[in-house]
Amino acid sequence: MVFQCQRDSWARQFATRVVSCQAAELRPEGGGEPVRGFQVVLEDTILFPEGGGQPDDRGLIGDVPVLRVTRRGPEAVHFVQTALEPGAAVLLSLDWERRFDHMQQHSGQHLITAIADLMFGFKTTSWELGRQRSVIELDTPCLTAEQIEALERSVNEKIRERVPVTVRELAADDPEVETVRSRGLPDDHTGPVRVINIEGIDSNMCCGTHVSNLSDLQVIKLLGTEKGKKNKTNLVFLAGNRVLKSIEQSHNTEKALTSLLKNGPGEHVEAVKRLQSSVKLLQKNNLNLLRDIAVLIARDFKSKPVRSQLFVLHRKEGDSEFMNIIANEIGTEETLLFLTVGDEKEAGLFLLAGPVEAVENLGPRVAELLGGKGAGKRGRFQGKATKMSRRGEVEALLQEFVSHQRAET
Repeated sequence: MVFQCQRDSWARQFATRVVSCQAAELRPEGGGEPVRGFQVVLEDTILFPEGGGQPDDRGLIGDVPVLRVTRRGPEAVHFVQTALEPGAAVLLSLDWERRFDHMQQHSGQHLITAIADLMFGFKTTSWELGRQRSVIELDTPCLTAEQIEALERSVNEKIRERVPVTVRELAADDPEVETVRSRGLPDDHTGPVRVINIEGIDSNMCCGTHVSNLSDLQVIKLLGTEKGKKNKTNLVFLAGNRVLKSIEQSHNTEKALTSLLKNGPGEHVEAVKRLQSSVKLLQKNNLNLLRDIAVLIARDFKSKPVRSQLFVLHRKEGDSEFMNIIANEIGTEETLLFLTVGDEKEAGLFLLAGPVEAVENLGPRVAELLGGKGAGKRGRFQGKATKMSRRGEVEALLQEFVSHQRAET
């Protein structure tokens, strides 16, 4: 099960031959319809099939893109969308940027895992190489800030010491295999056992691709911890180029904030706190004004010598409380109220209030017309609407109901 990518993790091109090509389907990682194509097996490959917590490689077979590489027993299966002729000589080309990123994260994980064990006795129970960040699951309920700082300092010292990283292949029955750190071999494992050795620090069984010296990692940044499974902690980290990209993103954010806040980076936090306080005060004042407006609207309606049996109001700004204040002030024993708030072209809120029997009858129909959902009790039916532009149809429905009721009396 040792491929060329494992014998030489730095190889970017490789000549080989097609062994087989079979029609197949690939289910996209993000879901969706299966992609039709072919599963291609080669005599050997520099494209790593996913395994050991490391995602698979990408690249080309000739000029045909490889969309996925998986392991099937002793074979690496390449999924492509163009059929390839068995026996044909082909040239493999590797997506090096993706590979080197995976090498940095994977070797970084080995280093962090080893040092966390040496310093604190924290064992690694699993890990994940993510697209943006990587996570190591440690068998401990928590890590203190001081432990994280000490761990980060220690792993970066090892990087600066330029410690060699070597790969050895042992026979499966070699007694030395029993002395190597491992979470066990896959059930379908065949061939020699690969051991990744960080000189003087760690010896670990692994199928992944790795750097040849810790200096290739450049730097490791521990971003902090998250709660893991029962009595475990997830340690989040970045290695190598991911650290540089993170710094670049942070610097761009810092420059944007400096421009917006009109002060230096050291004053950003205090400036944002002041803005938050101002926003909270403005929101409080705005709510008070909305309540006052609601009361005035209701009083204006009640002051009219002849009141309509139907009251309709739409306002772009407002909330459920605004509508309920109007309904409370007007009273719903005799008047049917249809109130809405929100942008006509977007989603909003609605309230139908009035005599209990009328609201129970009309509420679900109003919600349906507005493309929304709602619920009600004791003469009030309210909810969310996705088709605010159909308010006119609701008003016509209610006007017809009121006219019918008036005709009956």
